[in-house]
Amino acid sequence: MDEKLIEEFLEKRNVFAVVGASRNQGKYGHQVYKDLRNAGYNVYPVNPNADEILGDKCYPSLESLPKSPQVVDLVVPPKLTNQIVKVCKKLGISKVWMQPGSESKTAINFCKENNIEVVHGVCVMVERRSKQK
Repeated sequence: MDEKLIEEFLEKRNVFAVVGASRNQGKYGHQVYKDLRNAGYNVYPVNPNADEILGDKCYPSLESLPKSPQVVDLVVPPKLTNQIVKVCKKLGISKVWMQPGSESKTAINFCKENNIEVVHGVCVMVERRSKQK
């Protein structure tokens, strides 16, 4: 992956939305949300099946967020990723991070064809920690 692109995604001024955030501490979606939150990012949890995560209001969809995020981090199955990248385009969100296991060639190609920058094949938590000084 392009290191410069990853650094742009990880800028602290970016607002993140973690789609697939989970209440279950053992789930990857919980760990990603908690990691970004604890690192000081402004981050929204998105999951239609949760009211709150770690005491924070959880939103059912990207459309329901009070503020549009700069980065959407996907922790969902590839089939859902394919749908969510279309929502990102509709909302004008231009940065999508597909966590390992959430990516699909269809979604990656959609992003590239629609001027959405995409990071995939690497974990946001691992990359964030490796870039901390």
